[in-house]
Amino acid sequence: MFIRLFMLACGWVTVSVASGQSLDGKPGFPIALKDPSGKTISLDSFKGKWVLVDFWASWCGPCRASNRVVRKIYPKWKKKGIEVLGVSLDEDRSRWIKAIKKDRIAWPQVNTPAQWDSELILQWKVERIPTTYLIDPNGVIRATDPDPGNILSMVSKMNP
Repeated sequence: MFIRLFMLACGWVTVSVASGQSLDGKPGFPIALKDPSGKTISLDSFKGKWVLVDFWASWCGPCRASNRVVRKIYPKWKKKGIEVLGVSLDEDRSRWIKAIKKDRIAWPQVNTPAQWDSELILQWKVERIPTTYLIDPNGVIRATDPDPGNILSMVSKMNP
């Protein structure tokens, strides 16, 4: 009980799902969701690039803090061929779009409004947000929750 209250007080959001095994080394699951303009963006459209898939929500404090960190590093990543795909769990579309604008997010964003009930969230074994996965150019998950400051060196070491 104390741990759950502590987690809530810190803004960490978790959900209990069966996980057990890491997804590292396995192919990423399909993602095909709508961006704020209504256009469908798929993970497959980034084939050939490194992609950081970032599960987040506008109501998640740590997610919003992570957005600020990524915003500072993103231009360097983009120059090196690393893309970010934000996957929001927001049920309220207007709050999601407002957060994108307020956080000045420049990377592609999509939304799964089913939140924790989304098949996508279960497939990707997202148990808390923010959760990120580094995907290589062949679509294979290479790291779960990598430190943003180390991604460039990780990519250079693991380039398939």
